[in-house]
Amino acid sequence: MSTEKIKAELRTEFGKGAARRIRREHKVPAVVYGHGNDPIHLSLPGHDTMMALKHGGANALLEIDIDGEIQLALAKQIQTDPVRRVLEHVDFVAVKRGEKVTVDVPVHVVGDAAAETLVVTENATVQVEAEATHIPEQFEVDVTGAEAGTQFLASQLTLPSGTTLLTDADTLVVNVTAAPTAEAVEAELEEAEAEAGIERDEPEADAEAGDTE
Repeated sequence: MSTEKIKAELRTEFGKGAARRIRREHKVPAVVYGHGNDPIHLSLPGHDTMMALKHGGANALLEIDIDGEIQLALAKQIQTDPVRRVLEHVDFVAVKRGEKVTVDVPVHVVGDAAAETLVVTENATVQVEAEATHIPEQFEVDVTGAEAGTQFLASQLTLPSGTTLLTDADTLVVNVTAAPTAEAVEAELEEAEAEAGIERDEPEADAEAGDTE
């Protein structure tokens, strides 16, 4: 895993008003926790931080330059404006090179299973312990040609050297099942509607034969 470098400014003002002022300057309020130290309150460049987090994936690791000192920090909580899609706040955990950390790594399905099957991701992430600077970006599950009934467990994932699986080895990660028929989908829909108290409109009866103008 590569690290992204970001230059930070120490924050001396706090509260919602201060946070709004920081965002108006196209910056992002952030806090670094960990290692028994007091939280470090920072202001980060908005665009650069967003790109670094996007490039780093689910477990982005940043080298934050704080007054000339580099602090390795792992992104743990990212708040984004749901409408404008801009960063509002980021919480980091301070880490050191060689230190082991516990993270949830995304599962990514590749390939096409056999015809008339349905591929279901039962667990979108798997928890592992890894060195802070060598966190896997994702685990790939190749379902190419997999028949209905094929199951992929956490124990079958390929882990890089130095990475330890923490999720139970028998946890079902990806399940390949038979694709439901149109009749089964219709029956399930009718059952759901009945449970919700929804009545379907019956087709209008054809005009009686013999009607005249």
